[in-house]
Amino acid sequence: MRIISLASGSDGNLTYLESENVKLLIDIGLPYTEAVKRLKLIDIEPGQIDAILVTHEHADHIRGVDGFSYKYDKPIFAHRDVWENMKFKLTKTPAKNRRFFETLSFQLRDIKVTAVPLPHDVPCFGYVFENNGAKISILTDVGHTNDRILDSIRGSQLVYLEANYDRQMLKNGTKYPPSLKHRISGGNGHLSNDESAIMIKHLVESGSRQIVLSHLSRENNTPDLAYNYITEKLKSYGIIEGVHVKIDVASPNPGTLFKL
Repeated sequence: MRIISLASGSDGNLTYLESENVKLLIDIGLPYTEAVKRLKLIDIEPGQIDAILVTHEHADHIRGVDGFSYKYDKPIFAHRDVWENMKFKLTKTPAKNRRFFETLSFQLRDIKVTAVPLPHDVPCFGYVFENNGAKISILTDVGHTNDRILDSIRGSQLVYLEANYDRQMLKNGTKYPPSLKHRISGGNGHLSNDESAIMIKHLVESGSRQIVLSHLSRENNTPDLAYNYITEKLKSYGIIEGVHVKIDVASPNPGTLFKL
C-alpha cells in the first residue's frame, strides 16, 4: 500500500491511499477542484479514484465530497449513522453512489477496511486498512481513547493520529469562547498533545514504528510545538524518536508518501 496526506488540519483533510487494485480517498475537506490539483501532484487523475471513504460530516472532512463524487461519478462509503447526518449536505450525489455500511469490516477489492467508532460530537469513524501483511490506521477527531480503539489499531505499522491542540495554547487563547474550548477538550472533542503522546506510547509498545501527527489546530497548536512536546514526553517513557519510532507531522500541504 501507498498513502499520503494531501491536507490535514482545521482547514481541510484529504488522504490518498492505494494498493495494487484500488485507489481511495479518505475525506475531501477541500474544494474538490483543489483536491484534483493535489492528486495531480502525485500523478493521480481524479478518474482513477475508485471510492471515497468519509469519517464524519464536519465541513473540514466533506467540503469537496459532493462535488468530486458528482463530477467524476465516484461512490461514497460511510457508516449508516454518518450518512444520517450527511445526507442533506450531499445534494448532488445520486443514490447509486451513496454506499452505506453497518458491519465494521468490509472488503474493497484487495484491501480489508475496518471502521473504528470514535468518540466525537457527531457519529465519527477512524479507518484501518490491511493488505498483504501491511496495516495502516487513520484516527482523527478522537475525543478520547480507550482499550477498544487501541485494540482495533494495534499492530499498525503506520498510524495517522490526531494531535489537535496544546493545552496551554487552548487555555490562553482569546479567539475561542469558553464553550468551544470546553467542547474541544472534552471527552467528545479532540486529542491534545499529551493524550496523543500517551496513545503513541501504547502503539510503540505494540509494534508501531511510524506515526504521523495529524489534524493540528490552526489556532491551538503548531507543527514544531506538537513534535517537540510529544517527542520529549515519549523520551520520559524511554521511547526515543528516530530509534524506537519515527514521527512526522501532517500539515495543510501535501506530506510524505509512505509505502508499506
